[in-house]
Amino acid sequence: MHNPGNAIPDRFPARQRFPDGAQYIAGRPAKGTSGRTHTVVDPATGEEVLTYELAGADDVDAAVAAAREAFPGWSGATPGERSDALHRFAAVLAEHAEDLARAESLQCGKPLKLTREFDVPGTIDNAAFFAGAARHLQGQSAGEYSGDHTSYVRREPIGVVGSIAPWNYPLQMAAWKILPAVAAGNTIVLKPAEITPLTSLMFARAATEAGVPDGVINIVTGTGREAGEHLVAHPDVAMTSFTGSTAVGRRVAEIATATVKRLHLELGGKAPFLVFDDADLDAAVHGAVAGALINTGQDCTAATRAYVQRPLYEAFVERTAALMDTVRVGDPFAPGTDLGPLVSHAQRDRVAGFVDRARSSARVVCGGEAPQGDLKDGAYYRPTLIADAAQDSEVVRSEIFGPVLVVLPFDSDDEGIGLANDTPYGLAASAWSRDVYRANRATREIKAGCVWVNDHIPIISEMPHGGYKASGFGKDMSAYSFEEYTQVKHVMFDNTAVAAKDWHRTVFGDR
Repeated sequence: MHNPGNAIPDRFPARQRFPDGAQYIAGRPAKGTSGRTHTVVDPATGEEVLTYELAGADDVDAAVAAAREAFPGWSGATPGERSDALHRFAAVLAEHAEDLARAESLQCGKPLKLTREFDVPGTIDNAAFFAGAARHLQGQSAGEYSGDHTSYVRREPIGVVGSIAPWNYPLQMAAWKILPAVAAGNTIVLKPAEITPLTSLMFARAATEAGVPDGVINIVTGTGREAGEHLVAHPDVAMTSFTGSTAVGRRVAEIATATVKRLHLELGGKAPFLVFDDADLDAAVHGAVAGALINTGQDCTAATRAYVQRPLYEAFVERTAALMDTVRVGDPFAPGTDLGPLVSHAQRDRVAGFVDRARSSARVVCGGEAPQGDLKDGAYYRPTLIADAAQDSEVVRSEIFGPVLVVLPFDSDDEGIGLANDTPYGLAASAWSRDVYRANRATREIKAGCVWVNDHIPIISEMPHGGYKASGFGKDMSAYSFEEYTQVKHVMFDNTAVAAKDWHRTVFGDR
């Protein structure tokens, strides 16, 4: 463990920024009341950067009460008023962009170039998108569908939303949970992962600075078993949105359905990367390395299973390994770093366990170890390529969540698409081909919520994100996310002014 006094000066000063605790309730920071503490650790150094009091059930109750109190005013605001507040919010986030990037790099181990160019700009763009989308909460246009009545559809906010976000993209996941909910007129209580709370708290503070009313956005930082389960089960929470592992998602669903809550789940993934024999090999190799290593592989949509048609297989393995070997592993705050550590030493050890168990039946082409020297105290793991694994092996079936890509060959197109779909997950996939018909077939037949063609990873605010099968249901981002955060109400007006209507005879009297 490093001495905190030896911190690199450019790292984010977490202790100074969060002296009042890691909760944010009714527009104010607060300390948790569970009686237990948690320490945020810089995974690049093993250094303790912030110790705070965890939230307990009482803190969740207070946050839900604040959200419930704020709901009538926020839901009653005009779409234009909510839009204006979110535009101001986007502007405040932009003013704090560098601080957000440094805080995210500190708690997650992400290289600064990733947080500066991906996490933070994407979050600001999300805020700007939902500022505009708040004005477009529309139902079906009015019409006389029965002949005697005029019908129209209203979209109304649900109420208090209780959301749980993961540790891999703390800032972006806070935005994905909070923005569509509040744009639609809901209020929210978000529980971030207790190991990465900093940017979620900064996000909520920025909302207050922008003039979003107190209680609309609340943060409770506690454990899943105590704070998370209490939030999901809370009788005043009308909806639960969860992003995380499929195993935990099942538990969240059990609790939420006991109180008949609206439920949105974005769960695990094991994305196939399908390379046909007419693909641009250089493009596929570059796409595989970037798609597998983004965020040190801690991404539900990361390329994890590369299926390469046999004529290109050996060349793909050779070139991918060579390119992986050029990736610069280092301190997230150091210039030139491409790949930082995993989020924790426990996660690093978990990833190493997958690779070590695979050695008996597959070929570890490159990587497969933690670097030593100056990086020995951090949660680092080298970019790793595994070839010749069996389709039913652990590294092909299970979500590793680290900088590990597994490559397998296939022969026919039918076989390749079949292998891509041979998984319980269905979050994302990509197909690589110069043939538009071949690629189009893959987009139709691969069962995933997103299928890229000749690329892997890019996301945009205007398009939805969400999965099939064990990857969950419902959508983040885009106008489609309003399907999760609104109630659809049918309103029907009688146009006849007739007291005794013809249909009444089916209940009483004669025609």
